[in-house]
Amino acid sequence: MARTEEVGIEDRLEPRSETAPVVGGSRRIANATSAPLLLFLLLAALLGGGRGGDTVSSEGPTKPSPPAVVPATHGERERTIAPEAPTNRVPSRSPAVADEFMVATANPHATQAGVEIVMAGGNAVDAAIAAQMVLNVVEPQSSGIGGGGFLLYFDAKTQRVEAYDGRETAPMRATPDLFLTDTGEPKAFYDAVVGGLSVGVPGLLRMLEWVHWRHGRLAWKRLFTPAIELCESGFPISPRLHDLLAKDAFLRKEAVAGAFFYDAQGNPHPVGYRLKNRELAATFRKIAEEGSSALMLGEIAEDIVRTVRAHPRNPGRMIPEDLAAYHPVERQVLCGPYREYQVCGFPPPTSGGVTVLQMLGMLEHYRLGSLSPTSPEVARFLAEAGRLAFADRARYLADPDFVGIPIEALLSPDYLARMAHHFGQGGKPPLPVGNGSGALPRRASPPSHEGPSTTQISIVDREGNAVSMTSSIENAFGSRLMVRGFLLNNELTDFSFVPAVAGEMVANRVQPGKRPRSSMAPTMIFDREGRLSAVLGSPGGPRIIGYVVQAVTALLDWHLDPQATVELPHLLGWGDRIELEADTAAENLAHHPLLQGKEIEIRPMTSGLQIVWIERKGGRIRLLGGTDPRREGVAAGR
Repeated sequence: MARTEEVGIEDRLEPRSETAPVVGGSRRIANATSAPLLLFLLLAALLGGGRGGDTVSSEGPTKPSPPAVVPATHGERERTIAPEAPTNRVPSRSPAVADEFMVATANPHATQAGVEIVMAGGNAVDAAIAAQMVLNVVEPQSSGIGGGGFLLYFDAKTQRVEAYDGRETAPMRATPDLFLTDTGEPKAFYDAVVGGLSVGVPGLLRMLEWVHWRHGRLAWKRLFTPAIELCESGFPISPRLHDLLAKDAFLRKEAVAGAFFYDAQGNPHPVGYRLKNRELAATFRKIAEEGSSALMLGEIAEDIVRTVRAHPRNPGRMIPEDLAAYHPVERQVLCGPYREYQVCGFPPPTSGGVTVLQMLGMLEHYRLGSLSPTSPEVARFLAEAGRLAFADRARYLADPDFVGIPIEALLSPDYLARMAHHFGQGGKPPLPVGNGSGALPRRASPPSHEGPSTTQISIVDREGNAVSMTSSIENAFGSRLMVRGFLLNNELTDFSFVPAVAGEMVANRVQPGKRPRSSMAPTMIFDREGRLSAVLGSPGGPRIIGYVVQAVTALLDWHLDPQATVELPHLLGWGDRIELEADTAAENLAHHPLLQGKEIEIRPMTSGLQIVWIERKGGRIRLLGGTDPRREGVAAGR
């Protein structure tokens, strides 16, 4: 771990360093306002001037084609729901080290599968697919073929970054009032989640098949072998999975899932119980032989539709044609400068890439490296960047196939410089995007509920190809509906429940065929010579954005190794709220004068960061892997 020290105000006024790195419940605390002190301390660290560099695409350092500058409407109702319970933290450890390749996933079985595939001659894409199928078995609450995801692929030969969108879509019979009651009020969140109404058309498998067709090396069928074997031999239920099963109030009430995960008395199977899933093994065998069409057409598709539409309390609107018509989309990668690096992320329909790059573009103007990563100044900077970026997220970001998004304007260096100089000045961003006159009164809402039951896979293979993939079924155990051994997502609840506010249509409203907005943020970092430096991402719902931003700053400002990075206490902020991770040093900031004027919440955090860092030193290349101690992940390689 790199050493970090608290420094005085006079030290923070020195020019910032641009040295490249060597490679349970919550408590709320309301603080009073102390504006003069806040502004003095914040502005003392500010560097004037805009940040240089253009937004680049996957084809190199060129600006992306400008999207239509049509602002999406704001005002959607957002919801905060308790996250998936965190795993007891693993003790501090050193990063995994390898010379040839590295696999980092949320579960040891999945990491082992990825390593096995690379050792058999597979590449990063092959390993990611095998790892994802195993995660469907051992981490069923988080992701799987009943859900969707976003995948970044770096091709070492062509030096291109490609973005593959496997996000779920709304059925063609969905309407904007999908989640309104008969009286026009939005449904309670779990009234919407549990059952068929929340199920989006799953896209993960179609997307993985497409990426494999373009870049995979081993036979598609071979990639399912580890998962099939694990389904048949079984795996011991972990403490984390057991705790989630014990705490879930809905899963045991659903006939199929209840019979699988619980005993006859409705108790979750105990820790260590060997859980076998022969039905999923049969599903995987069929997919291995026939491809994704085995899921999207034919008898499995019919079972999905039947299950969605036949739910006794909350039937959905999916029809077979929805599954048959689904297609993944290749999107244009978004990249932007931070320090001497380029950070690349995923564009809408996820808000992750844009919002991460906006926050980094603002933080670029502050000398974070001269501060401690858990200092009150850093907490305030992160909170201010989050406040302003989440305001733009709420107003502009949704499915770009339905809503014009001013991405180039949102990531404009001049715009972000003005935003950075606006830190500490309340809820109004300095100028509305795409409009040169007047201030637009808007402020970030609390995060909408997006499932923290998500997973991250980060891989670098022997040739230097890389995958960063974030996948999800949204809430823990998704819709709670189980078909052929896998759970169906509840991703449609990522849409706004309210389609219009004050006569304005909400950008993220439900529409037929539309992809709901996400916060997933698979990310890659490149050095000044264009060489891949890091592969990362995290689960965590809207908090993904803060987790990834904090990880990027830890890697590039404090030069921490990836394991030290993922072990940092979390400091998150949006709106007038700052969240500090419970049972960590972050709690000590709760009463600091610099954080006065914010609502402080101390809460557990359920990040699941997976990071691979490429260290270049003395002509030698090493791969360092870091995996989040809050979950069950392991990084391994050779």
